[in-house]
Amino acid sequence: MSTGTSTDTPEGADGPGEERPIVIVGASLGGAKAAEALREAGYRGGIVLIGDEHERPYERPPLSKGYLLGKTPREKIYVHPPQWYGEQNVTLRLGTAVASVDPAAHTVTLADNGRIAYAKLLLTTGSVPRRLPVPGADQEGVLYLRRVGDSDRIKAAVERPGARIAVIGAGWIGLETAAAARTAGAEVTVLEAAELPLLRVLGREVAQVFADLHREHGVDLRFGAKVEELVGEGGRVTGVRLADGTTVAADAVVVGIGIAPDTALARTAGLDVEDGVRTDEHLCTSDPDVFAAGDVANAFHPLFDRHIRVEHWANALNQPQTAARAMLGQDAVYDRVPYFFTDQYDLGMEYTGYVEPGGYDRVVFRGDPATREFIAFWLADGRVLAGMNVNVWDVTDPIRELVRSGRAVDPDALADPAVPLSEL
Repeated sequence: MSTGTSTDTPEGADGPGEERPIVIVGASLGGAKAAEALREAGYRGGIVLIGDEHERPYERPPLSKGYLLGKTPREKIYVHPPQWYGEQNVTLRLGTAVASVDPAAHTVTLADNGRIAYAKLLLTTGSVPRRLPVPGADQEGVLYLRRVGDSDRIKAAVERPGARIAVIGAGWIGLETAAAARTAGAEVTVLEAAELPLLRVLGREVAQVFADLHREHGVDLRFGAKVEELVGEGGRVTGVRLADGTTVAADAVVVGIGIAPDTALARTAGLDVEDGVRTDEHLCTSDPDVFAAGDVANAFHPLFDRHIRVEHWANALNQPQTAARAMLGQDAVYDRVPYFFTDQYDLGMEYTGYVEPGGYDRVVFRGDPATREFIAFWLADGRVLAGMNVNVWDVTDPIRELVRSGRAVDPDALADPAVPLSEL
């Protein structure tokens, strides 16, 4: 593992017969999987994987699930063992920030002014947490969850005896963190501006399931909550003051109000940026030698006939395979149906498909939501847009095929457990 050094001539560009490497900016799951896919596709040229963290590439879902709960050991979160990069001749540059990209010169400039020339460039820069724009948000004890160090800090906070944790935002990160905190024995208050958790994502019918789940586990859920200020003493947060004048006491505040794609490099490089880096179905950007994958990519999806950006693990895992093959000149198209999962208390869930907020006209349940053992289907004009299986397993394949088919289905048959999904 090495860091860049200042040079007048870009690395990889000088020397007779030397070929420029493929450079990957973002030593994340997506970046590591892209390097792996390039080798599996037979590419034997240079690969440079650059990341601003000092940790080698790791997966993020455990940070709010098993690792935060103390069930997943740290070594299990990494994408590859440390020796893999040397064995695969992948130059891994950790603790190295990229300052800019010059598509015309085919170079990336590092923060220390070193430059690396590239033949192809892949951006797997991911996303960054949205910051809470209220007074007091810069105090000690105000925590965000994106990196492994963040998870370590939250874990330490929730495991303190008698800990009082306020979670701002009832999205996936907020709810998973709340579940981990309650499991650790902390007193938890969740503050959400909407009427229900995940309302924009799941709609009222299914969002209520998650509200009931957390209330049953002792979480104080407060909806319609507007945060005015984070109060504190001596530079450390002690509570959250709401617009109604009440203050929620807290030893730590976890902010989970969404993430934004990290497009700074792409924007200054002149690439097409709109809710992420816009790419075609091959994950190629507006520059033919620059590609993007994972959270940062707003990719054209052939199945949905539009650009979509998916902020979930499955995209970071699978898109790099398409990007790697496309960079090598192969005809590769990313058309996988989006997928994500969550684990909260005794609820395990998988979601397959894609639905824009308000983009459905009906929800059909197979099973009783009150038992938290069911499948929910989101439909538009009789077509299944997405399905979510809760504590029901081995059904993602038929749900995926229902989504891919685009055919109208009989809602009564969809709701009937006696009718195999594969027959629909």
